[in-house]
Amino acid sequence: MPPSPTTPPLTVLIVEDDANVRLGCQQALELEDIPVEAVASAEEAQRRLAGSGGASGGSGPAVVVTDIRLPGMDGLDLLRSLHAADPERPVVLMTGHGDVAMAVQAMKMGAHDFIEKPFSPDYLVEVVRRALDKRRLTLEVRELRDRLQNRQSIDARLVGGSPLMDRVRRLILDLGNSAADVLIHGETGTGKELTARCLHDASPRRTGNFVAINCGGLPESLFDSEIFGHEAGSFTGAGKRRIGKVEHANGGTLFLDEIESMPMPVQIKFLRVLQERSLERLGSNTAIPVDCRVVAATKVDLRALADRGQFRADLYYRLNVATLPLPPLRDRREDIPLLFEQFALQAALRHGRPVPEPDTARMARLMAYDWPGNVRELRNVADRCALGIESGFPSFGDSASAAPRPLADAVAAFERAMIADALRRHDHSLARAAEELQIPKTTLHDKIRKHEL
Repeated sequence: MPPSPTTPPLTVLIVEDDANVRLGCQQALELEDIPVEAVASAEEAQRRLAGSGGASGGSGPAVVVTDIRLPGMDGLDLLRSLHAADPERPVVLMTGHGDVAMAVQAMKMGAHDFIEKPFSPDYLVEVVRRALDKRRLTLEVRELRDRLQNRQSIDARLVGGSPLMDRVRRLILDLGNSAADVLIHGETGTGKELTARCLHDASPRRTGNFVAINCGGLPESLFDSEIFGHEAGSFTGAGKRRIGKVEHANGGTLFLDEIESMPMPVQIKFLRVLQERSLERLGSNTAIPVDCRVVAATKVDLRALADRGQFRADLYYRLNVATLPLPPLRDRREDIPLLFEQFALQAALRHGRPVPEPDTARMARLMAYDWPGNVRELRNVADRCALGIESGFPSFGDSASAAPRPLADAVAAFERAMIADALRRHDHSLARAAEELQIPKTTLHDKIRKHEL
């Protein structure tokens, strides 16, 4: 099975102290377009694996072909070391005639196969291809398992069954494994930081730091020190060295909320960091390499700000490699019942109060409201409901900040949300949902098709 265009080719590492045999094995594989490296000792193989990250399992050579008899550490010790780091990495042993019994013992220890010397180049290629196929399948299963776990985690954290939220979750999974910087766009309260955390957790950087900074809540005088760090004595009050947010995010993800609030002079410095992937702390001339993924978030149109000269256009284009739009709650009203139910349950547990009883009139008001504060506002309403102070509810349907909506659109959105909620509560039973909504099953079926539920 050939590797996909987006997947780096699987490589083979040859470990053989005899220079002629080592060169012959390398050439045999290269003639078949199999990427291969060759070293003369087990110790050098371990250094090569450690340098590539292969000691931890997922990266580095896909298959190791090693002689059993080597100077220093022998092939069996190398097998034990490789097996401890990643039991699923195929290891093929090359043996002399007198070492067959030892090779059989090595198979019991976890070796993939062994080749008895002398062997033909074609036989070596055949054995290596089988080992590569096994490794490729192992890596594919790992990736699918990771994607499934990420999907389950994202489903639990980004609640909602609407098509718009399905699209958000698909984008997070698609972008998670990429190295691209991401620009999240959404209104206040749509969950931009939660989405950034999901992106981080769905990426290979999940073991690194997730470092969040709100550009809108930081005084301009502190931006340089907070983001880039400083050396002791670099300015009045700088008593000791400080590691900045960018450096702290090395190997992980840097989340910049309200990026539009970043001062222009800082934008220039930050653009240079993005381009060169290195920074200098205040008071230092030493460049420090940094490898972090940048996820920026905004509630405004950065392109429009750039066109008006209020945001650097070059920084906008550098950040806007991939865009992840978050829908406002009013555009996914069918998610309101499930979100309210979850928030009310969490609030009841947090405050030690009983879970609020279902209330049709309350839900109708929730569904009719335009939610200018989006999910954050809905969570606050659920908190007040759990505390028994529903009198503090906003005037649902009478929000002065919400844009006017055509009656037909409002009615259609309300109908869609009510049907989606009834189907969810009745495990998608058409008969029971139609009975609750007091409409014929055929009518309900037509409306489900109309609203693409």
